[in-house]
Amino acid sequence: MNRQQAELYLERIGLDKSLVDHAPDAQLLSTLQYAHVTTVPYENLDILNNLPLKLDEESLFEKIVLNRRGGYCFELNALYCRLLEALGYKTLSCFARYLRGETELPMRRHRIIIVESPDLDGRYFTDTGIGERAPRLALKLEEGFTQEQFGEIYRFEKDDFLGWVLCDHYKGEWGRFISFTEEPQLEADYIGTSFYCEKHPDSPFILGNMLSIKTQTGRKTVSNDEFRIFDGQNVTAITVTSDEEMKEIFSTHFGIVL
Repeated sequence: MNRQQAELYLERIGLDKSLVDHAPDAQLLSTLQYAHVTTVPYENLDILNNLPLKLDEESLFEKIVLNRRGGYCFELNALYCRLLEALGYKTLSCFARYLRGETELPMRRHRIIIVESPDLDGRYFTDTGIGERAPRLALKLEEGFTQEQFGEIYRFEKDDFLGWVLCDHYKGEWGRFISFTEEPQLEADYIGTSFYCEKHPDSPFILGNMLSIKTQTGRKTVSNDEFRIFDGQNVTAITVTSDEEMKEIFSTHFGIVL
């Protein structure tokens, strides 16, 4: 990603393009993640419309930055990784397992990013590709270190098989959220798993609308025909009854104009 593209990307997520010259430190990293998850929606609309996902950088830049769309982890974190590198961070993309709500270990069908730079006090975990309750700021990758943000509490554990395990504290209990190991991946390694998510009959991404965007106090989501606003402990739910109403929600709350 060149300087001009990085500047356009920063403007896409509501930040000043001058940040392209900012030192790649922890403050900027969290600023970037918060801006990203509150402006670029998590969404599966291309999958539902049978539009093949293109994971190359040029296609992702056109979709997410120029056309102001969103995507899911194999799109969002792929392009976000390129932005981080353009701003001076060293990145490692890893396959991950999404553990929340699972009774058996699932396949690895999530992508996360580990970040480091001379201006960081250690390594950090960053992820812009989760639609559910998830960190809005980068997390220091340190075992047993409790980190709180926006009333949510996270910590990393280590497991002999799963590797790193991100846990979150919710309703008085710790639960496993995401796990990952640190084998380096090629961009081509994600294509097959993304295709599974697009086409396999067991994929959750083909079942209906899945949209989400974070806010300072929670998030907004669409699941099938239900639009929800999570605001702290309060949840407002609306059943959408027409395509016109749904398109208005896409536009007003997620910035998506189809």
